[in-house]
Amino acid sequence: MQPFPTALGLVSTRLRTPSASPRSTRRRVTGRCLGTAPLRPWLALLTVLVVLVPLRVTADTHPFGAQDLVEMDRVSSPVVSPDGKRIAFVVRTTDLQANRGRTDLFMIGADGKGMRRLTTDPASDFSPVWSPDSRRLYFLSTRSGRSQVWRLDLDGGEAQPVSDLPLDVGDLKISPDGSTLAFSLEVFVDAATLDETRERLDAEEARETTGVVYDRVFVRHWDTWKDGRRRHVFFAPIQDDGSLGEAVDMMPGMDADCPSQPFGGAEEFTFTPDGRGLVFAARDVGPSEPWSTDFDLYHTPAVGAEPVCLTTPNEAWDTSPVFSPDGTTLAYAAMAVPGYEADRFRVMLLDWASVREGKEAVPVNLTEDFDRSVGGFVFGSDGRSLFASITDLGHRALYRIDVETGQPHLVLRDGSIGGVQESHGRLYYTRNGFDGPSEIESIRPDGKGRRRLTHVDDERMAQVRLGAAEQFSFTGANGDRVYGWVVRPVDFDPERRYPVAFLIHGGPQGSFGSNFHYRWNPQVYAGAGYAAVMIDFHGSTGYGQAFTDAIRDNWGGWPLEDLQKGLAAALERYPWMDGDHVAALGASYGGYMINWIAGNWPDRFTCLVNHDGLFDTEFMYYSTEELWFPEHEFGGPPFSSRAAYDRWNPALHVDQWQTPMLVVHGGRDYRVPLTQGLATFNALQRRGVPSRFLYYPDENHWVLQPKNSLQWHEEVLRWLDQWTRPEEDAR
Repeated sequence: MQPFPTALGLVSTRLRTPSASPRSTRRRVTGRCLGTAPLRPWLALLTVLVVLVPLRVTADTHPFGAQDLVEMDRVSSPVVSPDGKRIAFVVRTTDLQANRGRTDLFMIGADGKGMRRLTTDPASDFSPVWSPDSRRLYFLSTRSGRSQVWRLDLDGGEAQPVSDLPLDVGDLKISPDGSTLAFSLEVFVDAATLDETRERLDAEEARETTGVVYDRVFVRHWDTWKDGRRRHVFFAPIQDDGSLGEAVDMMPGMDADCPSQPFGGAEEFTFTPDGRGLVFAARDVGPSEPWSTDFDLYHTPAVGAEPVCLTTPNEAWDTSPVFSPDGTTLAYAAMAVPGYEADRFRVMLLDWASVREGKEAVPVNLTEDFDRSVGGFVFGSDGRSLFASITDLGHRALYRIDVETGQPHLVLRDGSIGGVQESHGRLYYTRNGFDGPSEIESIRPDGKGRRRLTHVDDERMAQVRLGAAEQFSFTGANGDRVYGWVVRPVDFDPERRYPVAFLIHGGPQGSFGSNFHYRWNPQVYAGAGYAAVMIDFHGSTGYGQAFTDAIRDNWGGWPLEDLQKGLAAALERYPWMDGDHVAALGASYGGYMINWIAGNWPDRFTCLVNHDGLFDTEFMYYSTEELWFPEHEFGGPPFSSRAAYDRWNPALHVDQWQTPMLVVHGGRDYRVPLTQGLATFNALQRRGVPSRFLYYPDENHWVLQPKNSLQWHEEVLRWLDQWTRPEEDAR
């Protein structure tokens, strides 16, 4: 990193010989300057440039840390204007004083020039969509105290409110002709009006009793207790004065959500080509909802019409509807295995003319031969290609898929690609990786002409030093090739030996790929003087569906073997790692694995960190919310598959626990409930194992509040330093 390339370049050009390195040149010049001969003025100036400038470079940068992570600006939601000339996007900044993030809209030319900030209100502005004529942006804003629709004319003037609804608006889209907006609202399905939903919510808040009665399971989800509302998609016309007309529910009477809770978004619904109707994904399965993944596509042809299911034969997941540019084909993503959330998404194509005419339309499986999950995609403007970001070999890669043949073509595999769009012969997307946060880039579909368009975090990144990342592979369980990543400590010196932070990803069907993560970022550990090692064990995504499926009824088997062999391979490959000082850390399934390691690999690590991890597989089933997940992983509920739950239950191996462990849990974590963390801590304390418990009453499965994130990193690094760093290197 050279913050002062001009000055350093001048000095090195004038003084360097062909065999001299910059470091040896600086030593030679410095020795001269410290000699006894009187200094000439130009030599004194040279001394300042050569000696003081390097000192300033060191002083002005620092190893990457948690404070940098929390304060980093976050680029997201790029949308290219219909005319292909501009890109609107969102930047999230952190307000540490208010202990929250806030978002604003920005715009930049498609050529990367002329970036400007569009909104500056203290409230959050987000979810921009372009009008078809590219002259205005519609977006969501919390300026009124609720999330509502606003409009910004790019020809001039201030942002203006468009909607004034009694409920929060989410997931904004605009019709092809620009006459109608679609968005989501959370409503009581049996309420006749939006005002009635508002009145019932207000009455509930005002009542003096606090008891809540439930008649069926799924009483809470992720971090929220359910109150009976459903998220539905509404249509509303844009009137001549620019305001929004009456909002009409396009899912009338459906006891289902679109977008799905808690993480679904606008990708789960789309306007029909004529702009009058809607195609959307929803799981309308009644009381079986907690153990079903049967999302279907529905078609509501016009306002006031009843939704019609398009994918009834498939009892697995159907989602992400996208129309071809000419409106003749509906593409969507579909799984094949019911009850399994990590099955491979295939791209299906449906003839839309047949659907409109009420004829039977049989979907065509486009990507059956492509052994990757294609969950999100867009059509190219010529309709002949689909473009998708796909988890692939430790990256989130960009692929082009031929619509005629289904043949995939790799465009770019470098870090984590998202938000892909195509316009006027170029692809636009966000890219991040171990080397830095998301910025917007563009590239041609043939993989050439790659350009970086935004530089939102360049100034912050110039102030920090990162560790170099390297991918490696080894022979893991079942003789399979397994991949891992190493991030070297910042200011790496090959003559030193460094302690190791062994990070274990969650999911378990996930990947610790090259991603600038805002909760589990290996650069934080590299900045603290650790070598970060991450293994994509059996069960990880991006290596073929069979590799992902291999973890089923195998939670503590092949994945543990991969972790053992992966750590051994890393220590052998990188002799500067200190194998006597290794800490293991994980969250969710990674936290489960920490508990499993405590009883089944108890003498390997100097300490452990368990965030929101499973302690008792059987009771976890009876206390979590999405029951389809454990039922698939263990072959059914415990009362019919007891042996599988017992086989991989960390609670049955507590008698072997001996490694110091930090336990972290959130009070609003309903995926892995708080009792799992408390049980882990109780077991450690009763065993007499050194342990601490860090509890966040207002956090869910993740730690999201900025100040809590700083505290989390401080506690975790303190724990690692206490048990893992050699005494002479303790911070």
